[in-house]
Amino acid sequence: MILRIAALMTALTALFAVIGFAVGWFLGDPLLYTIIAVALAAVFNVAAYLYSDKFVLAATGAKLVNPSEAPKLHAIVDRVARNAGIPKPRVAIINKSVPNAFATGRGPSRAVVAVTRGLLNNFTENEIEAVIGHEIAHIKHRDTFIMTLAATIAGAIGYLAFIGRFAFFFGARDRDSGASLLLLLALILAPIAALFVQLAISRANEYRADEGSAYITKKPLSLAKALSKIEMMVRRRPMLETSPSTAPLWIVNPIRGDAIAELFSTHPPTEKRISRLKRIAAKMGFIE
Repeated sequence: MILRIAALMTALTALFAVIGFAVGWFLGDPLLYTIIAVALAAVFNVAAYLYSDKFVLAATGAKLVNPSEAPKLHAIVDRVARNAGIPKPRVAIINKSVPNAFATGRGPSRAVVAVTRGLLNNFTENEIEAVIGHEIAHIKHRDTFIMTLAATIAGAIGYLAFIGRFAFFFGARDRDSGASLLLLLALILAPIAALFVQLAISRANEYRADEGSAYITKKPLSLAKALSKIEMMVRRRPMLETSPSTAPLWIVNPIRGDAIAELFSTHPPTEKRISRLKRIAAKMGFIE
């Protein structure tokens, strides 16, 4: 899975290089416009990365809780974090009846794990621990950093493509040549391709966090059961008030589940995640 993520990041970087060349073809100064595009994308995404915990907590209505307010949850988070070899993250609760969870923060020292009331009230301790294990794995793998880097490159591709299309229609020479038309097509399709790569990286991160939970908590089948229950309840009662921008963070997409095509989803289909966890459980010697 690490190799897959590395390959996807390489593809995103290569796509960025191609678009930089295309813009340079039209404007004659690819380096300048490439730097501008990277700078614009980086400003927005680095700010989001540095303050992601505050942004996400505010957007989801999650409230930080201390050990006296949620002793059982804090004990689970502490145990799983120790098993994963990372500092204990802060703990938050979202006052929602639909079960779900997410992790945010730019690194292990600034991380937050949040769960809904529905998860705490309706799941067994093993299932809660397995879900926390998934979120702790995201923190350990620094997935927020990976997705911020991917978003920066994809954002730069979008800015460059916009500049290139503008240049083509307003002043580019040889607009009717075959090469120019091919480059224009690349400028139109590149942002879409970049989005697909971003989504693929997000899905790979989810698979890797599932596997991480299995080995951190030794409860792969509990995570499989938890995912099945969350998926069922999300389909019945989607969290429509949730900001779409936070959807990739949750363990299961809280808005639409897996109803949209896998290619356009931030999460793999839950049934595939469950099947994979069962295979991992078999390798670990756990039998249903």
